[in-house]
Amino acid sequence: MRAAPTILHLDMDAFFAAAEQASKPSLRGKPVVVGGLGPRGVVATASYEARRFGVHSAMPMGQARRLAPNAAYLVPRFAFYRAISGQVMELLGRLSPLVEPLSLDEAFVDLEAGGVADDSAGARAAGERLRRDILTTTGLTGSVGLAGSKMLAKIASEEAKPDGLVLIEPGTERELLGPRSVRIIPGVGPATGEHLRRAGIGTVAEVVEAGEDELVRLLGRAHGTSLYAMALGRDDRPVVAERDAKSVSVEDTFDVDLHDRLRIRLEVERLAERCVARLRGSGHSGRTIVLKVRRYDFSTLTRSETLRGPTDDPVVVRDAAARLLDLVDTTGGVRLLGVGVSGLADYTQEDLFAQAEAEAVAEAGAEAAADATAVAEAGTEAAERAAEVGPQAPAAAPPTATETAGRHWAPGNDVRHAVYGPGWVQGSGVGRVTVRFEEPCSAPGRVRTFVVDDPDLEPADPLPLVPGGATVSTA
Repeated sequence: MRAAPTILHLDMDAFFAAAEQASKPSLRGKPVVVGGLGPRGVVATASYEARRFGVHSAMPMGQARRLAPNAAYLVPRFAFYRAISGQVMELLGRLSPLVEPLSLDEAFVDLEAGGVADDSAGARAAGERLRRDILTTTGLTGSVGLAGSKMLAKIASEEAKPDGLVLIEPGTERELLGPRSVRIIPGVGPATGEHLRRAGIGTVAEVVEAGEDELVRLLGRAHGTSLYAMALGRDDRPVVAERDAKSVSVEDTFDVDLHDRLRIRLEVERLAERCVARLRGSGHSGRTIVLKVRRYDFSTLTRSETLRGPTDDPVVVRDAAARLLDLVDTTGGVRLLGVGVSGLADYTQEDLFAQAEAEAVAEAGAEAAADATAVAEAGTEAAERAAEVGPQAPAAAPPTATETAGRHWAPGNDVRHAVYGPGWVQGSGVGRVTVRFEEPCSAPGRVRTFVVDDPDLEPADPLPLVPGGATVSTA
């Protein structure tokens, strides 16, 4: 615990939704919900206007639509958000070499390590300057918390929302935390909170009153000891600039349960290739392949296989995932599949199993080639079926022949028309796509409708949110 509030926590305000409102003048001041639009989609972020209706992150999209039927529902544009996040992280890096990103829109900063603050006045000045710089650079707002520990800085930024700054002076922690719900402490989720409530512990002050021994009895040694320390305001965790990844994984939830075993296998293979691409992008390899299967009844099964040495070979990961799938009963249907790699390393050893298997395929000759052709033909048929019911498909009317042949226009995506200029997709269906033509710095624009394969309408990169900013490439 520091004697000065020199740990800063930044949390961008309703980041995804705010970025969409900033890029679409007609949505400013209106409820906006970003997330998966399929029947099983969930809310990624809701604007503050949508939150007034009870919509919040991780809520099923169907429930959100019932609570706020007139909100704008948009698919996420992650390349766009990553580009804005990069601008924000660059600003944080100017404050200190110790920046600990938690997500695209959230990070801790050690102001003392950057030499920009060593007391309350300096910390407040740095925080206010950061908020101004973020607004000038991105057109978006962020909330800042300042305290002598990471836990309290995060609590302070939550208190500051939206678009504010809260500084917690060291020495005032007990007074601040005492009357608050125990859920304010990191690591206390719904289950732990309910367990403590049944024991008569509802506030942070009551946690302190219960004592460490009682908390250990209720929650176990590690959790009980940690909870008691944090209730007293003790948190000595440092800001860590680089956090080692423990695993790399990808997963997909399907709008319609998968029953076809071949389709399931093809999806596992596709996920394995995506996982390896992410693995290589992080500069790692891994020894343990993990398959995750969530069945029709929401039961979740995981299977893993540990290789002789680390690998980033897509063939090895794909084949291991396929072997793991053989161990899982998919009768009744599958709603989610995931493939991951853990046991990460910064190097790759030659996998002897993969080498032996490759030699066996080479010796098989024409017979193996014929089998591969048959599998490819079956895969094409399965892929065609997958296109009809693929994961995270936006809810819309059944596709017409024109839509099937044309391009897919997701709500919220940027487009450009040869005559009307830049705009964004409001919706599509029954062979038509509706576009609102406006730019971040323009007045709300007009809406026009086109056939989905209009040759004058093309996908486009997002425009900069502030004048003079860089266009975000999604290629």
